[in-house]
Amino acid sequence: MSASTTPTLELINLDVVYTVRGIDRQVLRDVSFAIAPGEAYGLVGESGCGKTTAAFAAMRYLPRNGRITSGAIRFEGRDMAEMSHDEVCKLRNSAISMIYQNPISALNPTIRVGKQIAEVFELAGVNKNNALAQAEQALVRVQIADAGKVMRRYPHQLSGGMAQRVVIAMALASNPRLLVMDEPTTGLDATVEAEVLDLVRELRRQTGTAVLFISHNLGVIRHMCDRVGVLYAGALVEQGETATLLSEPSHPYTVGLLRCIPRGGLHKSTDRLDTIPGTPPPLGAHFDGCVFAPRCALADDRCRTEPPQMTSINSAHIAKCFHYDKAGSLPRSGEGFANVAKSSDRQIKVGESLLSISHLSKVFSQDGNDVRVINDVSLSLGVGETLGLVGESGSGKTTIAKLILGLTSPEEGGVVTLDGKGLARTLNKRDVHDVGSIQIVFQNPDQALNRRHSVTRIVGRAVERLRGLTVKASIDHAHELLSGMRVDPTLHNAKPTQLSGGLKQRVAIARAFAGTPQIVVCDEPTSALDVSVQATILNLLVDLQKQDGVSFIFISHDLGVVRYISDRIAVLYLGRVVEFGDSNRVFHGPHHPYTEALLSSVPNIDGSVRKRIPLIGAIPSPSNPPSGCVLNPRCPRKIGSGFESLCESEEPNLVEVEPGHFMRCHIPLEQLRLVQV
Repeated sequence: MSASTTPTLELINLDVVYTVRGIDRQVLRDVSFAIAPGEAYGLVGESGCGKTTAAFAAMRYLPRNGRITSGAIRFEGRDMAEMSHDEVCKLRNSAISMIYQNPISALNPTIRVGKQIAEVFELAGVNKNNALAQAEQALVRVQIADAGKVMRRYPHQLSGGMAQRVVIAMALASNPRLLVMDEPTTGLDATVEAEVLDLVRELRRQTGTAVLFISHNLGVIRHMCDRVGVLYAGALVEQGETATLLSEPSHPYTVGLLRCIPRGGLHKSTDRLDTIPGTPPPLGAHFDGCVFAPRCALADDRCRTEPPQMTSINSAHIAKCFHYDKAGSLPRSGEGFANVAKSSDRQIKVGESLLSISHLSKVFSQDGNDVRVINDVSLSLGVGETLGLVGESGSGKTTIAKLILGLTSPEEGGVVTLDGKGLARTLNKRDVHDVGSIQIVFQNPDQALNRRHSVTRIVGRAVERLRGLTVKASIDHAHELLSGMRVDPTLHNAKPTQLSGGLKQRVAIARAFAGTPQIVVCDEPTSALDVSVQATILNLLVDLQKQDGVSFIFISHDLGVVRYISDRIAVLYLGRVVEFGDSNRVFHGPHHPYTEALLSSVPNIDGSVRKRIPLIGAIPSPSNPPSGCVLNPRCPRKIGSGFESLCESEEPNLVEVEPGHFMRCHIPLEQLRLVQV
């Protein structure tokens, strides 16, 4: 960290309000923190707590209805409120960069990716040709394969993870002195996330860049940030050195957040995730006492009537709580869903074979070439079982889900069988029962729900179509489903735009259960959710599974979540299953070298250091796969294994290396066991 005593960014007693329908609603309440040159400061808290507002205020990006009512923001000692618009624009071009949470909305849909990145370099005075060359190199830095081809694409042609890497490349291009990162790794795989965070660490080391890091991933915060602040209802309730605060939290809200995380060793079969009871307060809520009192099990009359002041726990750790010494004894909560509407009266035989996919392959046409994105995949799923699908972006997880759902058709020879019955290749050729039997919960409920309709109509229309009920009966059942998903009756006539992210996802789950689903595909259903909401949603899914015997195909890059909810796991790489087996076996090893690298990239919330096994280079393009084993150019275990020649010339088969555990690797299991100790 730099020896400079002037903070790069300083927020001093900052109050911010949004004017909504003529009424000022407070969103930041007396927030103060500073970030020194070369320091990374983390901001954590649930959605709506004010994290992004603090970031926008620091960038002078507040929306038109937002304004600072008191306090100050200083950049390198200068009050940003006193800077002219031109001065602020100049800072944004050269000194301050921001990485946004939603990369698709941050990119111009009408301009090719390469030109958008090149503009950053052109603003710095680089000529057009050199700017394009540097733009391509910027994409290589963030592990994008075929950077030259990606340069020619439009944003809508990119996956979510790839779009996020493009935004990160743009932000890092100007070597900023302040880097504001708003949920920068939400859509990234563990390996890419680790590489991007390494880039940011190197930028800090080389240039003294200060980082404001906003995230709900507390494991990333633990490994990335020097200090952390916890926001709730717009107020900073705790602040301190990251290691101390996350291992010895002194505010009940921080304790609650940490308990929601599905840590290693927890599994749905024996453990229920803790949750924080209730929901965050609405925008601009008024408090006589502590902002967290309505949800705090330790709150007393004093907490509800008198606002607490910051108390020093030690020289570098402060908390705004009257009961900071009792925070660790906060009673546990695991909100249940005992009244979930039962979707079917069918007899449940847990473990009995339900879904079989055999020899699925898929070829797409890309840039005039045939690209095989799925290559001869065969998997099975039992009744009441959860199959986790993991792997980097582009590995084929979502494409497999679409093939199962009939949203895209497999190549000749691929078969999807449900309950012993072969399903039609495409959705429009399946009958209503088959459509209702396999449903999906998408990653982004904002895009999956019609914002013009009420949530009752959204769910009711699905009930009417899939169950053949009358309009009135469909609406009644929609209300029953929504209440079962813990959507308050007062919100049944609300539109999706009026709901929080967690509530939208519950509506999406209710719609998935509108028929009588035997299988629900969950495609990154919790990736954009806070840890508290994530725990609630995971508990809900587990309850539905126990009650209805429904099976899940769970796609996620969050390996902690996959480990908690999955019975079996399939690890995908370049359209192939490289490892498949019982969840406990896959996570405890011995692993396929690719699985080993994935697991080693996950940051631990407890701060323990796991030796990272890096993958060399970016994922090869499916349009030009390597010869032999597709992992061989990146494999961390090929060199010295004695199988180098075989790895480079012959693709291994997926074989059963021990009962129920399958692997696609030339290196024998016992040899992997020895090197992975």
